[in-house]
Amino acid sequence: MIELELQRGRAAPTTLVEQIVHGFSSAIETNALRSGALLPSVRQLAQSHALSTYTVTEAYNRLVSMGLVVARRGSGYRVAPREAVPRASAAVWQPPMLTANWLLSDVFADHSVPIKAGCGWMPSEWINETGLHHALRATSRVPAVRLGDYGHPYGFAPLRERIAVQLDRQGLPVEVGNVLLTQGATQGLDLIVRTLLRAGDTVLVEDPGYCNLLQILKLAGLTVHGVPRTPAGIDLEVLEQQVAAHRPKAIFVNTTLQNPTGATYSMANAFRLLQIAERERMWVVEDDVSRELAPPGAPLLAAMEGLRRVVYVGGFSKTVTPSLRCGYVVAERDVLRELARAKMAVGLTSSETIERIVDKVLVEGRYAHHVELVNERLKVAHATLEDRLDALGLEPFCRPRAGLFVWVRLPVEAARAGAIATAALADGIWLAPGSYFRADDAASAWFRFNAPYSLNDALWRFIERVGN
Repeated sequence: MIELELQRGRAAPTTLVEQIVHGFSSAIETNALRSGALLPSVRQLAQSHALSTYTVTEAYNRLVSMGLVVARRGSGYRVAPREAVPRASAAVWQPPMLTANWLLSDVFADHSVPIKAGCGWMPSEWINETGLHHALRATSRVPAVRLGDYGHPYGFAPLRERIAVQLDRQGLPVEVGNVLLTQGATQGLDLIVRTLLRAGDTVLVEDPGYCNLLQILKLAGLTVHGVPRTPAGIDLEVLEQQVAAHRPKAIFVNTTLQNPTGATYSMANAFRLLQIAERERMWVVEDDVSRELAPPGAPLLAAMEGLRRVVYVGGFSKTVTPSLRCGYVVAERDVLRELARAKMAVGLTSSETIERIVDKVLVEGRYAHHVELVNERLKVAHATLEDRLDALGLEPFCRPRAGLFVWVRLPVEAARAGAIATAALADGIWLAPGSYFRADDAASAWFRFNAPYSLNDALWRFIERVGN
């Protein structure tokens, strides 16, 4: 077995997954691991190097996708046959085509890109493995008779009660009847669009804003206008102009640690937005999936307004795991009833099994401690990333020092941003160009960086070349 030399903590140049992939791929290419050699089992490698099994599994899956390793049921992971292993003199890896389809869907299945600086999720090694394993074991003991039907249209009641209690602590007093569970926050947004809006309606979004939401709105046949996002919130002057010109039915906002900018609303900006929405009888859809990663005191629109015109969306992809698709919508009861009907019409109930697992993680998985640890790790990642930016003279849109994202303008012409992203892929680097986060797909020199995935030396050598 090869000995992996792994670096941890703030000094680590890459994630643990990337270090494992590099260690094994180097050993294979130099024949230190020969064709057919058996790799340590996931559990063996995890125990011998004090790693999470999730970290090892993701690294092995990447090696499989690169063609260096094969996985066979019952025989573990082995080095691919010699003829199947790319020669060192040949290209070991071919970058995918950077298209909207890849960014929307294929990226989630494509584990081959070594440096995912533009991705939208937490490092897999940050998952609360102990809490998740405990929840899985506990759920496996639930009598089958309790899992023998579709479950409640609103979702698993104990988890809904837990969410209501959590929101009450954050200043939003709601009851279980105000909470609808969904298959992730994105499905929640889709149900809101289907229920409150009709094809041809005009809506406003933040510019830049959440890329998947933009696709949902386009699929629904809505007319979409962007309002510039500032570090303190929405550009209120432009918002007034857009409202006067288009009379929108709704506005979609990311209150805390916005995707992609990392910015959080100021209290004054949030208050003025709600005033305008009330005056214009406009729905406010508050996407707040990063609330638990934000410092205390960030405004909560639903709490400020009281659910009269605000529909609130949350989820657990950033704090539990994105693979358990579990989100929720909070709204006034009559609105929630219509959302539940739409949910049943397009997909029946959400998975009670998944909802039970998430509930167990929240109750018995040392969840609060895990969130604390994640937030500390994110602070370190942001500090390191800011050092990188400062060294190259790059000024970010804002310095959130929390959450996943930092929005950075690179020293390139906006029209060249797409070409820069394509060139980065050839170097094994996934960048997220700003055009992908705009309703009109307009070119932008801004890029989204995921802080914990953006600490690789190779990434910053590439960025430095771009600026020269």
